Amino acid sequence: MLRRLVPSAYRPVLANRVFRRLILGFAVSYLGDGMSFVAVAWLAIELAPQATAGLWVGGAVAAYTLPGVVGALVFGRRLRRVPARRLLLADNVVRGVFLGAVPLAWLAGLLTPPLYVVLLAVSSLLHAWGSAGKYTLLAELLPDEQRLAANTLVSSLNFAATIAGPAIAGVLVTYVSSALVLGLDALTYVFLAVLVVRTRLPESGHVSPVDQAAARGGLALLRSHPELLGLLTLTWFFNLLYGPVEVALPLHVTDDLHAPGTLLGLYWMLFGIGAVLGGLGAGYRVLPRPYRVPLGVGLATTITFALLQRIIPPLLFELGLDTRWLYSPILLGLTIPGALVVFAVSAGLTAL
Repeated sequence: MLRRLVPSAYRPVLANRVFRRLILGFAVSYLGDGMSFVAVAWLAIELAPQATAGLWVGGAVAAYTLPGVVGALVFGRRLRRVPARRLLLADNVVRGVFLGAVPLAWLAGLLTPPLYVVLLAVSSLLHAWGSAGKYTLLAELLPDEQRLAANTLVSSLNFAATIAGPAIAGVLVTYVSSALVLGLDALTYVFLAVLVVRTRLPESGHVSPVDQAAARGGLALLRSHPELLGLLTLTWFFNLLYGPVEVALPLHVTDDLHAPGTLLGLYWMLFGIGAVLGGLGAGYRVLPRPYRVPLGVGLATTITFALLQRIIPPLLFELGLDTRWLYSPILLGLTIPGALVVFAVSAGLTAL
């Protein structure tokens, strides 16, 4: 009965016992990351003086992810030939140790905002390599025809964690402690590390985490496909403009609404639901092509004016920034299917 409920494309992948063990570890780890999505900013608010809370929240959010980019560049020569399993283990050990140090320092009364940011930064140094090792490990484990299904399952777990994780964390930061939530996240990394160590992987052809030929030809590829460069640039600006939301929303909940962490967890849970539905809907072409852009522009503009203007912190208005231009590209990018994103964003910015 259960076998019939599983789509046929995923049955060969899930029949692999090693893959089932690994995906269990990935699911637990993703859940921890989803909880940290709320806890990282909330703990920064609790630790920081009220006058500088925004700066410390921004520093903590950046420290949880940005050093991974630095680690990818700095350690490239040393780690690009390291086996995928070791990369994944190294990342999980570093994450587990330094995130685990956060609740220990908090319990000892030693946790300060600077120490907190440093611990988060060190914990994320190898995270880009750990992600590369994860997908490389799957490539080594599975044949070519099963890799797409495997990667889809892993990505789906990540999306699901953006729904469940914040909801759980919202309750925990309100009734237990945000520092202990980060401790739980550390334990999820330890769980994945132990599972990988105890899993006997079959011998397979070596797959490098970094494709040397592709890396050398990257610039040539961008030059020959300007539309790809345009999409990469658009993605960069998307993340540049989206980043302030992760800082503004916790401050909005605490300073403007004076609400508990459960509301922040609810906000991010709804955000995760929207992201999942948007990702699924992007490939579900229901409307005729000529109507997609106008509908997307209309929906994005309506939602932007009606909702998101009320979430922006007063600081942006004090600086004289019109926030309509900040959020409309994001919504347009989520609403319009792939090939029309650039046109839709350009049209939206021109209209605003």
